[in-house]
Amino acid sequence: MISYPVPASIVLVVLFAVGLYVGRLLNICALRFADDPSLWNQLKSLAAPWAVCRKCHASPHITEEIPVAGWIINGRRCRDCRARVPVTFTVIELLTGFLFAYTFWWAVPMGAGTGIRDSGLVSPEGPPGPEVIKGLWSPATWLQLRWLLQMFMICGLIVATEIDRRLRLIPDGSTIPVLLVALMAHTMFGQLYIVPIWFQDPSTVRLLQPLLPELLQPLFQPWDATAFIQSWPHLHGLLVSLVGALAGAGSVWIVRQIGFLVLKQEAMGFGDVVLMGMIGSVIGWQPVLAVFMVAPMLAILVAIGNFVAHRDNEIPYGPFLSIATILLLLTWPHSWPLAKRFFDMGPVLVLMGLFMIVLLGVSLQLVQVIKRLLGFSTGSPQPEEAEWTSADHLSYYTSERPDEQTGEWSRDQWPGSRAGRGLKRYHDWHHDS
Repeated sequence: MISYPVPASIVLVVLFAVGLYVGRLLNICALRFADDPSLWNQLKSLAAPWAVCRKCHASPHITEEIPVAGWIINGRRCRDCRARVPVTFTVIELLTGFLFAYTFWWAVPMGAGTGIRDSGLVSPEGPPGPEVIKGLWSPATWLQLRWLLQMFMICGLIVATEIDRRLRLIPDGSTIPVLLVALMAHTMFGQLYIVPIWFQDPSTVRLLQPLLPELLQPLFQPWDATAFIQSWPHLHGLLVSLVGALAGAGSVWIVRQIGFLVLKQEAMGFGDVVLMGMIGSVIGWQPVLAVFMVAPMLAILVAIGNFVAHRDNEIPYGPFLSIATILLLLTWPHSWPLAKRFFDMGPVLVLMGLFMIVLLGVSLQLVQVIKRLLGFSTGSPQPEEAEWTSADHLSYYTSERPDEQTGEWSRDQWPGSRAGRGLKRYHDWHHDS
C-alpha cells in the first residue's frame, strides 16, 4: 500500500506551482539553446540572468519573475523596451505545470488503500513490471523516481518541440543530458523501467515455431526474463535504457537513410535521431517503437493541411514524436495492450522489422514512379544558374580595382569620385604628405 502524510490535493497544487517555475526555465532553454551548436555552450548559457525578453534581454523585474501572472500584470510586454512577450512563453509555463501535476497523479497512486496496480503505467495485460524485484526499493520510492525521470524527459521534449517548431532544429542541450541521466538512473536504481527488456507470449511462440525454417526454429523458445531481472536488476536496468536508446535512434536513422537513397533528399533531421534515442533511453525499446509507429499518424494530417494551405511539403517531425510519447504514457492501460500483441511474437519481430524496412523502400520508390508519371518533380529543386550581367561585371571590376589610378601618376579629378569610394582621406594623406 502507498500513502502520503499530506492530502493528495496539496501535493498536486505544489507540483503545479513547481511546474510553472520549471516552465520558466524551459522557456529560457528554448531561447538560448538554438543560439550555439555546442552542447557545452548551450548549458553554460543558463548561468546568465533569466531574461524574459528576446529583444533587450533585460534582467527581469520582480513582477516578471512570477510565472503566468507576471505576463498578465505587465500587459504581455517587457517592462524595459515594451516589446511584446509571445503567448507561447505563458503556454509553456501552464503546460509544464499541468503535466507536473497530472503525470504524478497518473503514475503514482495516492491515498489510503492504493497499491502498485493502481498506477496509470500498469496495464492489466502487461508483462511483469518492477514489482517483481523484492527488497531493492520500496514501491513509493521507485514509483516517484520513475515519474521524476519521465518528467525530466517530458521537459526535454517541450524544449525540443518549441525549438523545432520555430527553427526546425533540435539542439543537443534538449536531448543529450536526458539520455545520459536516463542511462545512469536506470543502472543505479534498477526499477525505473515500464516494460522489461524481453517478454513474449509462449503460446504465440509455440504456434509460429513449426512454420519457420529449421535454421530459425531454435531461436523460438519461450523465455521468461523474470529470473534474470530478479538476479541482476541493475544490469537489467542498464540494458533497458541502452537498448531503448539504440532502438529509438536506429529506427529513425534507418528511415532517414532510406529516404535519402530513394528521395535524394533528407527525410528526417539528425536531431530527430537523437531525440528518439533520448526517448528510448527513458521508456525502453518496445514503447519507443510504438511511439515510432504512432507519430506518423499524427503528422500526416498536419502535413496534408500544411501542403494545401502553404504548398510546403516539409514539417518539423520532432513535435509529433514528442506528442506521441506523452500520449502513449497517459493512455498506457488502453494503448499498450494494442502494441503488446506485436511484441508478444518474440523473435518474429526481427523478421517483421526487416520486412517493413524493405516495404518502406519499395513504397517510397513506387511513390517516386507515380510522381514522374503525373509530371511532378521527384527531387529537391536545383537552383538555376544565375546570368552574368553587365552590372555584375562592373561590381566585380570595381571591387578588384577600387582606385581607377592604381599604378599611375596621380592626376586631378573631381574629389567626389574618390569620396564615393571611400578613398579621399587615403589619397589626401598619401599625396599631400
